[in-house]
Amino acid sequence: MKYIALLRGINVGGNNKVSMAQLKLSFEALGFENVKTYINSGNVIFDATELSVAKLVEQCEAVIEKEFGFHVVCSVISAKDLKSAITHAPEWWGLDDSDKHNAIFVIAPVTANEIMKTVGEAKPEYEKVEAYGSVIFWTAPFKTFGRSRYSKIVGTAAYKFVTIRNANTARKLAELCG
Repeated sequence: MKYIALLRGINVGGNNKVSMAQLKLSFEALGFENVKTYINSGNVIFDATELSVAKLVEQCEAVIEKEFGFHVVCSVISAKDLKSAITHAPEWWGLDDSDKHNAIFVIAPVTANEIMKTVGEAKPEYEKVEAYGSVIFWTAPFKTFGRSRYSKIVGTAAYKFVTIRNANTARKLAELCG
């Protein structure tokens, strides 16, 4: 079965440096097959025998800590679930270039509903938010981005249970899964 691992907080501002070539080798050492990385922000597509997502997260986080010497939070989603989420994304998500469009991937065992409850009600005058499965779709105009509730997720209790990708990256990952 095909999965995507989304690593949070690597290769940002010179911190938590991870070579994508070494990351690929680390995932192959776990016995994963057809491993490929996409861009330098920690997106790994791989095939694995069907395990629970929680077990895959555990394995991915452990091998990264062993190989690179620091803990990285990792979200894992099946290719099937990612493609389904992208197919069911709200019509407004990813359309207007004057808006910021993100996919917020929730890390198991936490759910999208729990994250949305923790962050609080979206401010409709500044943002649109909708969830499908373990993905929260969020859009906010660049000009009022800082006033949106979800722009302030970094540093909150909810942030340790999510990793964020822009719409282009999320769509490209779904495409790369075939």
